[in-house]
Amino acid sequence: MSRWKIVAAVVAVAALFAAMRILPVDEWLRALQQRVEGMGAAGALLYGAVYVVGVLLFVPGSVLTIGAGLLFGLLWGTIIVSVAATLASALGFLIARHVMRGQVEKLSKKNKRFAAIDAAIREKGWKVVALLRLSPLVPYSLSNYLYGLTSVSFWPYVLASWAGMLPGTVLYVYLGAAGKAATGDKGFGEWALLAAGLGATAAVTIMLTRTARRQLKQARS
Repeated sequence: MSRWKIVAAVVAVAALFAAMRILPVDEWLRALQQRVEGMGAAGALLYGAVYVVGVLLFVPGSVLTIGAGLLFGLLWGTIIVSVAATLASALGFLIARHVMRGQVEKLSKKNKRFAAIDAAIREKGWKVVALLRLSPLVPYSLSNYLYGLTSVSFWPYVLASWAGMLPGTVLYVYLGAAGKAATGDKGFGEWALLAAGLGATAAVTIMLTRTARRQLKQARS
């Protein structure tokens, strides 16, 4: 990640925590959580369905992923988002390949990086998809459709997408879960553990992103 991206991430986290302390987010979360919990498993399925539809309609996946952490916590938020994001990736791929190929091809011509991505996938296959999911060169919602134009096979694409998106999913869900935890009264030790866990998750994600970026540069050369 570049220096400015790191600064932007820190500012975003600070804004999230500030909003949690200033706005009545605690009351909103409790009301929404009670609503979802009252639905049982149907609440998780409903959120997952909203996630899939939102991604297909180009709603930023990061917002929905943080929301899952706020509502369901780290473990279940990660499971729900991981399944929903993978399903959205698969549906976008199939729509581009079999239903709306002409329209997606028009979108691909507007993206300057797609030709290079297409060539790399044609040579290296699903490995490039996994690296691109770790270090995205194209916005997530759009990339789901663009991958449908490439030569990668469906199931390798799905598995590579799931694995490549998982580190980022954990990070954003952790942000939401940490924001939810910030609404309660905590001692110094609890705050330290919360900050350490968030920092460790972010560090691992950044490390994986940098590794993926180096691998992509090697693939291009």
